[in-house]
Amino acid sequence: MAYGADLERNQHCTCSLFVLNVLYNANWDARGAEVHRIGYVVFPRFQLMGFAAVTAFEMANLELGVSAYEIDLLSETGGEVKSSAGFGVVTSAFDDTVYDTVMFGAGTAIEPMTPGLMEFARRSLQTSRRVAAPCTGAFILAEAGLLDGRRATTHWAFAHQLRTRFPAVRIEEDRIFIVDGSVWTSAGMTAGIDLALAMIEKDHGADVARSIARKLVVYHRRAGGQSQFSALLELEPKSDRIQKSVEYAKANLRGLLSVEELADAAGLSARQFSRAFRAETGQSPAKAVEHLRVEAARLMMEEGRHSMDVIAEETGFTDRERMRRAFLRTLGQPPQTIRRNARESAAA
Repeated sequence: MAYGADLERNQHCTCSLFVLNVLYNANWDARGAEVHRIGYVVFPRFQLMGFAAVTAFEMANLELGVSAYEIDLLSETGGEVKSSAGFGVVTSAFDDTVYDTVMFGAGTAIEPMTPGLMEFARRSLQTSRRVAAPCTGAFILAEAGLLDGRRATTHWAFAHQLRTRFPAVRIEEDRIFIVDGSVWTSAGMTAGIDLALAMIEKDHGADVARSIARKLVVYHRRAGGQSQFSALLELEPKSDRIQKSVEYAKANLRGLLSVEELADAAGLSARQFSRAFRAETGQSPAKAVEHLRVEAARLMMEEGRHSMDVIAEETGFTDRERMRRAFLRTLGQPPQTIRRNARESAAA
C-alpha cells in the first residue's frame, strides 16, 4: 500500500515537473508551433525607437507564419503608459506569469527602483530563460544585483554612470550587445533591434533572422562585439569633393591610399586636400583611412570566414602586426579579442 502511494506521488511529481518545464521553455499554439512568451516592461516616457525591438518579434511571426512570439506589455501597476512622444500603450500589471524572455525597456531617464520592480526583476532571472535590458534598462538589472560579476553594456552616454554606481558590474561600453549567461544587455536606440535579431537567430536560426533583417532594412546582424560607433558615421564631409575621396578610400582599401591618391580623387592638390579634409572631418586623411581599414577588418573578423593574414591583406594593412597596432590605437583592443567576442556572442 505504501509502495503504491509512493508510486502515485512520484508519478504526480514527474507530471508536475514536466508541466513546469513546458511552461518554463515555451507554450504551443494550436498548430503545435513553439510560442515564446515575452514580457516587455514599459516605463513612463519610453522612447519609440527603443520599442523597435518589439517590431522584430512581430516580423518573426509574419515570417514564420505562426505565432512564434507572444508579447505582453507590462508595468508595475498596469494601465496606460505614455511614451516621450505622447503616444500611450496599455500594459498589464506584474503577476506570477512565467515568461520565456523578460525585457526591461528604457525611458528617457534612469528609472527609480521600487520594491515591486526589484522583486519582479529578481524573480524573472529565476524563472525565465533569458532576461534582457536594452539601453538604460541595465540600471534596473544592476540595482537588483543581477549584473554583479557579469559583463554588460548600455548606451555610451550612460556607461560611465553605470560603472560608477555599480562597480561590481563589468562594463564594456563600446559594444552593441552582450550576452552573459541568461542576461542580455545592449546599447540604446537601434541596438535593441540587434538584440532582438540575435534572440530570433538563437530561437529560429540565422536564415530567419537574416530575412527579418532584410525586411526591416537593417544589417543582419551587427555582432555584439561591434562598436557602438562607426567610422563611416564619424566621417561626415560637407563637400562633394571630400565625400568622393572617402568613397574612393572605401572602395580601394587594399591600396596604399596616399594623400596624393586621395587628393587626385577629390580633384585637389595634396595641400588643398589635406587642409580641406581636416576642416570638414576633424581628422587627418591618414587617420581617417586607418579608421576605415579597422572597421572593414573588424567586420570581416566578426563574420569569421577569413584568417587574420587574409583580413590584413584585404584591408590594406599588409601584415598582422600593423593591423594589431592599428586596432590598439583605434579600439584599445587587439584583433584576437574582437574575434573572440564575436564568437562568444554567436555561441551564446
